[in-house]
Amino acid sequence: MFKWQDDYILENGQLNDSIIVKREPLETITKGRIIERVYTTPEESFIFKRFTNDSQSGKEIWVQENILTSFPNFYPKIIAYSFSVSQYTGWTAFTDLGSIKHEYTSDILNDVTKQIVWWHSLPVGMWKNAPLSGLKPKIEEIKMSLKQSKNKINKYLSIANIPKRYISVLFSHLEKWEFSKELVLSHGDLHTGNFGMSQNKLVILDWEYAHLNTRYWDLYHLIDLSHPLYPKKVTSELRNQILNEYFNRANSSRSKLQKESFKAEYYLFSATFSLWMIMLIVEDLKRKDNRWTEEVLMNQLDETSISFVQCIEELTKGTSLET
Repeated sequence: MFKWQDDYILENGQLNDSIIVKREPLETITKGRIIERVYTTPEESFIFKRFTNDSQSGKEIWVQENILTSFPNFYPKIIAYSFSVSQYTGWTAFTDLGSIKHEYTSDILNDVTKQIVWWHSLPVGMWKNAPLSGLKPKIEEIKMSLKQSKNKINKYLSIANIPKRYISVLFSHLEKWEFSKELVLSHGDLHTGNFGMSQNKLVILDWEYAHLNTRYWDLYHLIDLSHPLYPKKVTSELRNQILNEYFNRANSSRSKLQKESFKAEYYLFSATFSLWMIMLIVEDLKRKDNRWTEEVLMNQLDETSISFVQCIEELTKGTSLET
């Protein structure tokens, strides 16, 4: 049983290398910060994460203490932390759940979907005034941003290899549709790097961006959001399998969705979000963003464009957006 000692981390937020056996970098996050596995003995370790964003400092601690305590045991527990307004000294230490395989497969997507349905079914009244915020703009803001960027979008179509008529289809649907205002508890950043399998158990990581949002937010991040570090292949068949899985499980709980309008709204949400992401990726390519190589960004652009095209094609099949 791992036993925490306060002297593993110094007052300045640095690891105490004099009593630590080994440090293993796991991931580089915002502003060059590294998430590390820290060995206190050859067999025992914890995960060390420094605060990297002033606006989010301490949010993951709040979420774990006020929300996750009632959740199934699929997330790493916070075992110690030092909250500081300075991003250079604030840190969090987590239990080490072992090596995590981040895979985009039908089985793991079904497992995650099962849990999403569960936390989406929780009553949200107690969190309406909670200090929660997401990582990206809400879908209504994204929709407005796209409407204001039509000229720029048309210039970027050839780079993203998207037929111009698909943009017309999207805007035609957006003119006639308002996205659902129903709020659920959202993980906030459920891309492939934030879930996986460890020792044959599901793990869902990084809850610092948990907030209230539409149910489609988590579903989009799970299914269609492309991440530079975790390439994946999305197909219409897999997307519809996960949407059917979510619908069937949600309707066996307290939600009562209409299947055709639920799926159609997802396609519209995904196409809208994907086009916004395409704009961001192309901008990164144009300014030669030094965080990612051109090859990585082009792969992300291809994945996002495929998701956009597939969801627009679903909408053009005559799927009804009527409630």
